[in-house]
Amino acid sequence: MQGIFYTVRTKSKGTVLVALALAMFNFAHAQNIKFEGSEFEVSNVKASVIDFRGEKVMKVERDLNKLAFDPQRLEATVDEPTFLKLKDLDLENGTIEVKVYSQIQDPSPFQFAQGFIGLAYHIKEDNSAFESIYLRPKVGRSDNQAFRNKTVQYFSYPDYKFERLRKEAPGKYETSAPVDIEEWISLRIELKDEKAYLFVNDAAYSTFVVNKRLGKEKKGSVALWVDIGTIGYFKDLRITKK
Repeated sequence: MQGIFYTVRTKSKGTVLVALALAMFNFAHAQNIKFEGSEFEVSNVKASVIDFRGEKVMKVERDLNKLAFDPQRLEATVDEPTFLKLKDLDLENGTIEVKVYSQIQDPSPFQFAQGFIGLAYHIKEDNSAFESIYLRPKVGRSDNQAFRNKTVQYFSYPDYKFERLRKEAPGKYETSAPVDIEEWISLRIELKDEKAYLFVNDAAYSTFVVNKRLGKEKKGSVALWVDIGTIGYFKDLRITKK
């Protein structure tokens, strides 16, 4: 716990101590959440387990009170550690599987929100570095092929966000996928040394390949990731080490 200060005026010293202890307990407790038998750590998101269409799912939204967003400064304020991170996991090579469903917030804080949702992996313990593959489901079935080609995105935090990658390697770290918002999508990421493969909706062949990872971390934790303007739902997370 860092940087927490309280100013309390009361006649009872004991009351001050009890109030401070309860506040500290509630703050610490709020940072973790359990789902599907695993414990997660909250990072710049609001998360809760809810009933959604007859089943228990994890609902995740970016918390703008913890991490501000500026549409005039996309490179600086998106592709950030806005995720729910698995505790006590250290994955190098292996498979990450999950089902995701995204909606656009109404009203949305971002005019061009696309339902940004996906996975982060090889997360450093202090969240200062990680990699991610995520979707922009709203453009997955667009009539504009240029938009479709931006449905899938890879980035490496903090040095290689989407804007830099588009400028330096156009088309290399994005691709299409036949998906849409407000539908369940199955994602599977296979990590094999310097490569990462994405499989969408149980496809026999990969939809997307990262030929050479840009992150410096060789291993780390895994997280459920969302970004601006998205209400994300997750279920059936499975991780297999190899």
